[in-house]
Amino acid sequence: MINNTKKKLFFDAHLDLAMNALEWNRDLRWTVDEIRASEKKMYDKPDRGNNTVSFDSLRKGNVGIIVGTQIARYAKNSNKMPGASWNSQEQAWAQTQGQLAWYQAMEFDGVIKQIKNIQDFETQLLNWENDTENTPIGMIRSLEGADSIISMHHLEKAYADGLRAIGPAHYGPGVYAQGTDATGGIGAKGKELLKEMENLNIILDASHLCDDSFWESLKNFNGHVWASHNNCRSIVPHNRQFSDEQLKALIEREAVIGSVFDTWMLKEGWIKGKSTPKGENVSLLNVVNHIDHICQLAGNTLHVGIGSDLDGAFGIEQSPFDIDTIADLQKIPAILQSKGYSEEDIENICSNNWIRFIRNSWK
Repeated sequence: MINNTKKKLFFDAHLDLAMNALEWNRDLRWTVDEIRASEKKMYDKPDRGNNTVSFDSLRKGNVGIIVGTQIARYAKNSNKMPGASWNSQEQAWAQTQGQLAWYQAMEFDGVIKQIKNIQDFETQLLNWENDTENTPIGMIRSLEGADSIISMHHLEKAYADGLRAIGPAHYGPGVYAQGTDATGGIGAKGKELLKEMENLNIILDASHLCDDSFWESLKNFNGHVWASHNNCRSIVPHNRQFSDEQLKALIEREAVIGSVFDTWMLKEGWIKGKSTPKGENVSLLNVVNHIDHICQLAGNTLHVGIGSDLDGAFGIEQSPFDIDTIADLQKIPAILQSKGYSEEDIENICSNNWIRFIRNSWK
């Protein structure tokens, strides 16, 4: 039995659960320790045996609502960007449909409940508060990178199946926008996608958009915008992070920015594959420093939350050293309190900002 009566409710706006299930072959119904044990002699990926997320650990951390992603990148032969990509949009679409099937199977098994509308959302909040032990984890579904959307017909099908947020790009050049480490705007296809997203009331996730595509997307999209997992460029200079100007633009659009836990995005100078969390002294305090910077820009605590991205192709080898599992999100309130944040501020950051955003978007 898990007792969450004294724990803060957390809403995590970015978790690549289906990717872990299908590409890492992890059964997230196992405990974190069971998954780690099963991967002891596996070396195909750098984070083998270093996972932090399971349904059990989400419950222990009182993470009652999550945004679960689908992800499948498409890259032309001329695209030399590193990382796994599919060779056609059709293959990418098929991959996302497999991920959808896994989410549906987990819903059938009773461990998650997909949230598709405001009624689902309010019911989830009420049930989790009154009977956490017997309530499935609530999940809103998002698409990280829109390359798999073959046509607007496919977008409409994805919406009918429950897709409620889209980040148009991931890494490198994309079909609809340009992502991390790329440059350029959204073009005619991007504008068509944004128009149809607006018509369907699909949330625009600004995460991963390169600067050119970021500004053009905000100009061409009049719907609701969030950044599910982004940190601050003024603290860690890199195009993956948002500048103060971008953060202020999001704040003006009533967005919420989810702070991400990948250590290279938390502290300048991280060298992937060489640096270690303890060696670089990267802890949850670094996460709170990014949260605090956004609060200072906004002048309040209404525009920042958690979008941890834990197990987003990295594990404890590239997470704050005081994170063993995602249940350790519960350490964040004390750190915020030590920096002078009030109880109301802390609840805003842990969950209430995302809750308010969904209510405003789906009312």
